[in-house]
Amino acid sequence: MPVIAEDMSVPAAELMIVGHYDKLPGYDTRRPAGSPSWLLMWTQAGAGLVAQGGAPFEARAGDLVVLGSGVGQHYRVAPGASRWRFWWVHFQPRPSWPAWLAPYGRGGGCHVVPRVPGELHERMDMAFGRALRDARWVPPSPSRGMSGPAPPDRSAEQAVIVPAPGHGAEQAVGRGGEPMPAVVMGGPARELVLGAVEEALVLATASARPEGARQSDEGDERVRRVLAIIAAEPGAPHSVASLARAVALSPSRLAHLFTAETGRTPMQAVRQARVRHAAGLLEVTDLDVGQVAAASGFVSPFHFSRAFKREYGLPPRDYRARLRRQP
Repeated sequence: MPVIAEDMSVPAAELMIVGHYDKLPGYDTRRPAGSPSWLLMWTQAGAGLVAQGGAPFEARAGDLVVLGSGVGQHYRVAPGASRWRFWWVHFQPRPSWPAWLAPYGRGGGCHVVPRVPGELHERMDMAFGRALRDARWVPPSPSRGMSGPAPPDRSAEQAVIVPAPGHGAEQAVGRGGEPMPAVVMGGPARELVLGAVEEALVLATASARPEGARQSDEGDERVRRVLAIIAAEPGAPHSVASLARAVALSPSRLAHLFTAETGRTPMQAVRQARVRHAAGLLEVTDLDVGQVAAASGFVSPFHFSRAFKREYGLPPRDYRARLRRQP
């Protein structure tokens, strides 16, 4: 028998609920009027069949589904699948989140971030595991250190403790072995849970590619990845060969693609990123010029000073002195 959510307690808009399911065929939930809260589902294994505002689609391992509020929804274990194991969160989004999800919209408030790269799955699982743990977080007593150790929490004796799926943290579980869902009403716990959900959304939307997107829409993906690698750590010992290995290209092929798309050689991009990194250190730290040069990947203060002057028009020491003279 399908579960008709209208006959259940539908999450109120202001509530946040975190949970984990490992469902077998027969699990089926309908909300004809939708939910007042948004619903996120991160599939770990198996598959679910999801429909909201359009044709149904399968959510498979590595897919993140986000359903907006107020639109009828129906989800169940996909036909032919042996299970559907997934994290789920009912929530209200922060203002920036809809823009991140917009490229993955499918109409009717439904968003699908497909095929999140496998190397991120463990981190996604950990984020949701942390969300479930933090949903029950209570600040420690300010006087605990003054009054001795806190008395043992007898409430924990009423539940079985097992690791939460994909996380390793201790969580209370119900009779079926699943971690019990946690309702977050507000306060610091709500902000901690929102932070964990935000981490998962950033990881997924920044690394997946919207279905139907063409490579020409955003340039060559390999060039974009090289730019991201350089920006993430400009001081690393980059070379054309090391950058080419990171995107499975030959050095000559990368150099050709990169220059054609950006108008710079890969090492020119590295040098510019290092100079800008150094400028930031000069602006906000008291590191001497030699330390700034080393932290930014330059082999010597001399080479650093020459590259910096070429980019900014004056040596590093003069750049810092001018900033400090400004009111």
